[in-house]
Amino acid sequence: SCLQLGLERFHGVCILGFNSAEWFIADIGAILAGGFAVGIYATNSPEACHYVAENCSANVVVVENDKQLQKILEIRRRLPHLKAIVQYGEEIKEKRPGLYSWSEFMALGKDIPDLQLREIIESQKPNQCCTLIYTSGTTGQPKGVMLSHDNLTWTAVAAGRFLMLANTKEQEEVVVSYLPLSHIAAQMCDIWVPIAYGAQVFFAQPDALKGSLIDTIREVRPTAFLGVPRVWEKIEEKMKSIGARSSVFGRRVASWAKEVGLQTNLKRMNGYSEDPVNFRLARHLVYNRVRKALGLDRCMRCYTGAAPVSRETLEFFLSLNIPVLELYGMSESSGPHTMSLPNVFKLTSCGKELEGCRTLIHNPDADGVGEICFSGRHIFMGYLNMEEKTREAIDEEGWLHSGDLGKHDKDGFLFITGRIKELIITAGGENIPPVPIEDAVKDALPIISNAMLVGDRAKFLAMLLTLKCKVNAETGEPGDELTPEVIKYCQKLGSKATKVSEIISNKDQAVYAAIQKGIAAVNERAVSNAQKIQKWVLLEKDFSLAGGELGPTMKLKRPVVTKKYKDEIAQFYAEVETPT
Repeated sequence: SCLQLGLERFHGVCILGFNSAEWFIADIGAILAGGFAVGIYATNSPEACHYVAENCSANVVVVENDKQLQKILEIRRRLPHLKAIVQYGEEIKEKRPGLYSWSEFMALGKDIPDLQLREIIESQKPNQCCTLIYTSGTTGQPKGVMLSHDNLTWTAVAAGRFLMLANTKEQEEVVVSYLPLSHIAAQMCDIWVPIAYGAQVFFAQPDALKGSLIDTIREVRPTAFLGVPRVWEKIEEKMKSIGARSSVFGRRVASWAKEVGLQTNLKRMNGYSEDPVNFRLARHLVYNRVRKALGLDRCMRCYTGAAPVSRETLEFFLSLNIPVLELYGMSESSGPHTMSLPNVFKLTSCGKELEGCRTLIHNPDADGVGEICFSGRHIFMGYLNMEEKTREAIDEEGWLHSGDLGKHDKDGFLFITGRIKELIITAGGENIPPVPIEDAVKDALPIISNAMLVGDRAKFLAMLLTLKCKVNAETGEPGDELTPEVIKYCQKLGSKATKVSEIISNKDQAVYAAIQKGIAAVNERAVSNAQKIQKWVLLEKDFSLAGGELGPTMKLKRPVVTKKYKDEIAQFYAEVETPT
């Protein structure tokens, strides 16, 4: 059907929608027809969709429903290579030329002889690109990560072998597909590993992350499950709120079982294999029931990845005899690079390298911490049409530089200690480049001097703001007096303030309302909900070289600011509920 629509060699088939059988079919069909399979995040704005579709010279765009269709129709005129749009999730509301329903699309291929398709398949080579994963850049536009046939097939087999997945003849593995398929983690877990090992895939509801996921898990009872940290945190929060409502006796039993579970599992982690009597009793009374209630009674492999997870969350599940294991990798490494195993793991470590994958700690310091670099058959081909960026990522010796800082312990376990890159990774696993959002706020609000986005490992984004003020010429120390431009701006708003302290101490209504209005305008243009600023605070002092927040080239020193204003940042996340 793709061939009948005129899909050309190495042109994109973009897929925009929630996980479904049609998503898989469009993806694999695009590859076999000689094109590129290109997932687009369902939350993307029309402009963000345009960037991807234009960048991969898309011939075909597959959309889930009318909402996604409208985004493509808005940008269609600016996509010179686009030949057709296919809609799969619901009936087409209004017929248009070049727009096909799923059944119409599937019927198109009937007239193409098998021989023609076979020739195209046979002409493809393992080292040619077949999939593009668009990854967030720290300074703006996403980069198209080119993955070859060999990248995907080799990594799927290597990951399955490392995990000791059952061959379908012995026992069928069962997984739930719910994470965005435009992300490499979901593609590996939901498409490529299941193809390699004959696993069964169930699709969650589109509102999975709003609450229905747990019902799907209960119904499906997966044998393996990957959740981003936010998913595990949500389950933890729900379980704690249910636990708080149980009887005093019930709470005591649970508390005893969790203590036993944590201690036993920590001993197991360190090589002890015996299960004490109280652990066996707790398993019968508590752990098995909890697993059953969560739908994880058959799940031998619970994983977390895509963002850092807190030790508290890992210990919470470990205390209930549900080891949540960490894995680590990136789009540029076709997904996994290191993984933990049920019998080989350490808390807060990302595990060990898959067989055939190698790690180099580049320029380590006295503690052995350096940049984590990867090599192996899972390393990507490069970024589409971005040769310079590719050279920045892969050095002359073929090492992929991750931008993450980490070290190995004496047993070969990898620990990640921080990030060289400035990307914020939310608890939901969304990669957010802070600079464009910060710049947009400064553009919208000329009174703002510095803006720093926070939200690493958090449920939502928040922002620290400083006002433009007079600086001591000799010391470079920022003062309390506002600059004349800011005073003028405030007067226009109806505020008499001349000092930063006056605005903050009185929570100057006019100024605060203007800032909120500016932030709302920036949020209007956000690529997705995850990239919206939910809370903000005005700081009493501007950032400076003297204060240590700025470096010699006036570059923001994020770790310094984070440490200095840790109380203000903690305040953003003190309330449990995410603001709407």
